[in-house]
Amino acid sequence: MLDERVTNGESMLPFEEADIQAAKSVALRSMAALPDPELDQVYEHVKALDPTGRRFAAVLRDTIDQLLNGEVTGRYDWKTLFKTEKTHAGTLVEINLQREFRFADGDAMDYQIVGIDVDCKYSQQFGGWMIPPEAVGHLCLLAWADDYRSRWSIGLVRIRGEWLNTGNNRDLKLTIKAAHRDKIHWLWRNEPLPENVLLHMDAADRNAVLAAGSGQQRLNELFRRVQRRRIGRNVVRTVAQQKDYMKRVRGNGGSRSALRPEGILIMGDYASHRMIAGRLGLPLPEEGEFVSARVTPYRPQHGDSPRVSLDGKEWVLAQPHDLVVPAPALPSHTRGD
Repeated sequence: MLDERVTNGESMLPFEEADIQAAKSVALRSMAALPDPELDQVYEHVKALDPTGRRFAAVLRDTIDQLLNGEVTGRYDWKTLFKTEKTHAGTLVEINLQREFRFADGDAMDYQIVGIDVDCKYSQQFGGWMIPPEAVGHLCLLAWADDYRSRWSIGLVRIRGEWLNTGNNRDLKLTIKAAHRDKIHWLWRNEPLPENVLLHMDAADRNAVLAAGSGQQRLNELFRRVQRRRIGRNVVRTVAQQKDYMKRVRGNGGSRSALRPEGILIMGDYASHRMIAGRLGLPLPEEGEFVSARVTPYRPQHGDSPRVSLDGKEWVLAQPHDLVVPAPALPSHTRGD
């Protein structure tokens, strides 16, 4: 507790208010700078579990998609969720992270990581984490993801009461003061979230996709209109709204065979498909993703454009002025490819 008086000869004189606040600020900065071996241990362990952040990004993407439930509802926009669904998001993030990383149950908090209790809080609004009174003094894993910005962050902080805003909500949950967000130790900050293509695509193109008659026709239109971008499994599920949605992408009657006469290749997450995408200079499809693109046989006017050899010919990405030529067959593959 800071003494707001100093001895000056025989009398006790009060500090000026500015001096009091400055002294408190120095004390808080010193407190924040104190070593925290538990935070360091948890930080290093979590970072080792997911050095690139890819697993955390996938959990956040999948959790948002789980809430949207596009296969059943056709929804793709966070704003269309019910209030109760948005409230449930934090619980789902907590559960899905625990499943992915196999965190043990905590004694007083959500998790126990390397034997240390850690709470988990999620917010779509940066800084909106609701901290319960019982979390004061404990470590918190703070998660944020924004589908509109396609960004996410994960950080660790030791909760201190003086860093929290006062609140009057019924359950007494508080938020971290903006001035103290610099106390958060970021594992990953403002990283790219796998894109919700339906949310971010051109509105006219989206309307054309969703207006197509059957699920197969909607998928064909999706891969026709959204080229050279990763398209995730949930987008396919939402557009198809069918249980066998992945079958609708493949050859033998799916979008891959339907669009081949238009010169469009649809590459999946197989190694051979990723190799083709890479050689053409396209984004590489990650697990459960697809990338479509129209191709054309290489000609001298294509210069040094990236190209790939398929069916005994060299192929490049087609430009609008290139004539439409049926696409080559993609190489056969197995699950181990």
